[in-house]
Amino acid sequence: MKDYMHRYKFQGDYLLRLVFSEIMTAQVKQVAADLVVPIPVSQSTWLSRGFNQVAGLVECPLANLLVVRKRQKRPQSSRSRQERLAIQQPFGWFSEEARQKVNGQRVLLVDDVYTTGRTMYYGASLLRQAGAKSVKSLSLAG
Repeated sequence: MKDYMHRYKFQGDYLLRLVFSEIMTAQVKQVAADLVVPIPVSQSTWLSRGFNQVAGLVECPLANLLVVRKRQKRPQSSRSRQERLAIQQPFGWFSEEARQKVNGQRVLLVDDVYTTGRTMYYGASLLRQAGAKSVKSLSLAG
């Protein structure tokens, strides 16, 4: 899995999304969710990679509601466990309209890798603050 993630995310082999997209999409469809929200990537990651690896893993309508607030974000994969746990809230809302879409909705938050749980924690925290009825999570690897 480590080699897969390296090739998919850091070498930009976008076709590798197809290895797990059917399985991930099937899992998403089993969850009763009104909105499927992928964990976002930073602007610098988007510019260098050209895609959000999380969005590539799921073939269904996605609600891209969250953004990474910092412009330059050091990759999570380069951080120690202690560094990951010390990170402050990295996410914000794409827009006020995006925040309002969450109110009263059942949300599924999707990520590629679950390591410490902080990424999911911060995403879910924002979603709950905006009035999500429920927040569930799904990740490919943990």
